[in-house]
Amino acid sequence: MASAPIPPRRSFVGPVILICIGVFFLVANLVPSFDPWLILTRYWPVILILIGLGKVWDYYAARRYDGAPGASDVSGVLIAIVLLMLLLGLGLWRHGEHRSYKEQQSTQTVDLQGASGVTANLEIPAGELNVSGGSDHLVDADYHYDDSESAPKLNYAVEDGHGQLTFNGNGDEPSFGDHDNRWTFHFNDTVPLDITLQMGAGQSNLDFSKVNVTHLDVHMGVGQMMLDLTGPRKQDVSADIQGGIGQARIRLPSDVAVRVEASGGIGSINVTGLTKQGDEYVNAAYGKTTATIDLTVHGGIGEIDLNDQ
Repeated sequence: MASAPIPPRRSFVGPVILICIGVFFLVANLVPSFDPWLILTRYWPVILILIGLGKVWDYYAARRYDGAPGASDVSGVLIAIVLLMLLLGLGLWRHGEHRSYKEQQSTQTVDLQGASGVTANLEIPAGELNVSGGSDHLVDADYHYDDSESAPKLNYAVEDGHGQLTFNGNGDEPSFGDHDNRWTFHFNDTVPLDITLQMGAGQSNLDFSKVNVTHLDVHMGVGQMMLDLTGPRKQDVSADIQGGIGQARIRLPSDVAVRVEASGGIGSINVTGLTKQGDEYVNAAYGKTTATIDLTVHGGIGEIDLNDQ
């Protein structure tokens, strides 16, 4: 009589890694001066690498032992332990440095130089980011950062009437950054802007209610993001939000057509004031105004709130 096949056993990689991450943040709560965001924003790829290595180990272990019970469980536990030790070790090492924060401040003003449109690429390390309108120039920038870090770099050039603005908050050298860093940008209200934001850990306040943004591409980091797309719109706006780890709150206008395509990650997407049509959400003004805000949201790990004002 043929023996019944042995059902495959599920790996403990996922659950134990979640437990390890929970322990990591528990240590952060018990030691208030230990900031986990600074570690995760730089070393989160290590989690993916270790999970991948665990999956490869599971595959070859299953082939070697012909699916023997328990063969694939060991790697999951070991990977989780290594992950916990690595994250806690890095965190405690950073905590043990006790480096004092010494603020350096600098400002920059960039003129349009005749550009009729501008593409802006901003790479923001850890800290607080504030973006809004109100500048008579292309942008007025103000930086507050640790003087032990490399100075931020902002470059601008105009070619064939189109401006290209790039900003790297890490300057020439990568760094951990600090949550005490503050990055403030006041953009011109009228010039059409195509903006790409690569954000690190911390708080981001993005007020585009008066800015003539035509395309917005946001890659969230770790922390909270407040995005305001209200205000009058004379032309279409396309926006793509890639969720990170944390919370994002997005304000949308009620008097401008809005269409949202939202897909969740590990967390939730909360919608207020919008009506679901198939796989999309639209507001009451959809199809009734000359301009439309076309928003795509890919959830990360955390919560995303869409609010029609």
